Amino acid sequence: MNKYISIAIITLCIGCKQEASLQKYFVESGDKKEFMSLDVSSSILNINETKLSASEKKALQSFDKVNILAFKKDGKNNAQYIKEIKEVKEILKDTVYQPLIKLNGVGQNASIMIVGDNKEIDELILFGNKKELGFTVIRVLGNDMKPENAMEFLSILQKSNIDMEQLKPILNFVNKK
Repeated sequence: MNKYISIAIITLCIGCKQEASLQKYFVESGDKKEFMSLDVSSSILNINETKLSASEKKALQSFDKVNILAFKKDGKNNAQYIKEIKEVKEILKDTVYQPLIKLNGVGQNASIMIVGDNKEIDELILFGNKKELGFTVIRVLGNDMKPENAMEFLSILQKSNIDMEQLKPILNFVNKK
């Protein structure tokens, strides 16, 4: 009997893929001193829902939270910056991340990707880097997010009174010398 249990455990261990994922990268990097990790709930928007249209309310209800991970580059961690940015780019090459927009400039770039399909978005990923400063990865998570609601989010953001207190840790981290 022990022989069969051992075989089952070995099969499970071999069968489990140890592939990199953005979620795993966030967890592993969040405790490193060069990184700042922050989870922000939908309450950050401080929205008066009585002033929203029905479609804006539906779009807002699909928004759950935002995960932010920032790497601050300084004069001493260039090798780590190169390693970390390469790792993020490698993760984002996975076909699960579908590119929507890419912006490239000298020493800086940004991209927006989705996880999901043209009917329902599971995650919205924003990735940007600037060689002198570092990089940031933002994951927008929600329930039943629809591509057609993207414009509704812009409208909601314009009506929001963002709670800057929730963003203080990341702002302090970025501005720290």
